Amino acid sequence: MLGRWYTALGVNLVLGVPAVVPIWLLYYTVSTWVDPAPEENDGFGVVLVGAGLPAAACGFLWWLANRPLARRTRLRTAPYWGLSLLGTFAPTGAIIGIGFAT
Repeated sequence: MLGRWYTALGVNLVLGVPAVVPIWLLYYTVSTWVDPAPEENDGFGVVLVGAGLPAAACGFLWWLANRPLARRTRLRTAPYWGLSLLGTFAPTGAIIGIGFAT
């Protein structure tokens, strides 16, 4: 059961649900860095602590869960990591799609 592709997809879908917050924080950071609003002048230190630490923690937990799973699955390296990224970003994509649909 552990060697199947749907196990990797399921694990990464579950990991993608709490990853919505750091993904959104990174998107918000980049979008305000490109076109800052006048009231967004707190500096980069706040962004580093507020967005960087949750994103780094989420990325570390994602890597920690996927590294042993990648060795046990029957998929080759590139398809496994592509499937993992797709599964992780799927909940964020679903939220964006629901937002555009309404």
